[in-house]
Amino acid sequence: MEAQDINLNELVSIITPLFNSEKHLEETIQSVQKQTHTNWEWNIVDDCSTDGSIKLIERFAEKDNRIHVWKNSKNSGAAFSRNVALEKSKGRFIAYIDSDDLWDPDKLSRQLQFMQINRLGFTCASYRVISEDGTDLKKVIRMRKQSNYKDFLMNNLLQTVGIMVDLKFVPKAVCVMPDIRRRQDAATWLQILKSGNDCFGMQAPLASYRRTAGSLSSNKFKAISGVWNLYRNIESLSLPFSIYCFARYAMLAVWKRMYPEKNS
Repeated sequence: MEAQDINLNELVSIITPLFNSEKHLEETIQSVQKQTHTNWEWNIVDDCSTDGSIKLIERFAEKDNRIHVWKNSKNSGAAFSRNVALEKSKGRFIAYIDSDDLWDPDKLSRQLQFMQINRLGFTCASYRVISEDGTDLKKVIRMRKQSNYKDFLMNNLLQTVGIMVDLKFVPKAVCVMPDIRRRQDAATWLQILKSGNDCFGMQAPLASYRRTAGSLSSNKFKAISGVWNLYRNIESLSLPFSIYCFARYAMLAVWKRMYPEKNS
């Protein structure tokens, strides 16, 4: 890429679905506001929260005009909320963060540079795993250097908190999430991969994923059924290949729980 084609001050549109996240939301907000890359807009869609989440985010939005808040008329799920936020997005780059996760201060700047210098449309940064109270669990999930559709089916490592998409290479329509309650993020990454955009991983951990007891992914039965539905009904994989991918998913899930980061 020619030097004149690189604009490290591109607008980044950040997407967040919000639902009853008052406990951790302020910490997430602060991690976004501390970004060294300051040219961002944050599109947050509240999915009928019943706690103090909406009042909290609106208080921050009053002081920071980069934060934009919308409210669903009825509880519609994370996929619907993210799609509303995507529709509102004006940036060339799309980044995702959930309302209880955290970014390192240089996450956006380093990922933008990585993508523009290498002309990449789809990337994911490695991330740390923290407990609900923010304790570092000494686990770092490192991304593969490059993953295609089949790689992701068998090595389900991509995490929403590390994802960034360049709409110059990935059509915005491909980023629209399937309207399913579980695994809608994984289904979207598969859509992008099927569009011909491999995901390139950044080895440095630039974010923290919070493992919370109340999350959808923490309910093992629901998580299992969501993964199986993704393989069989969303991706229409054959039964033998679905079983194979599911076995790998299960082993990887155990590894994510048990694996300690040796270099931390």
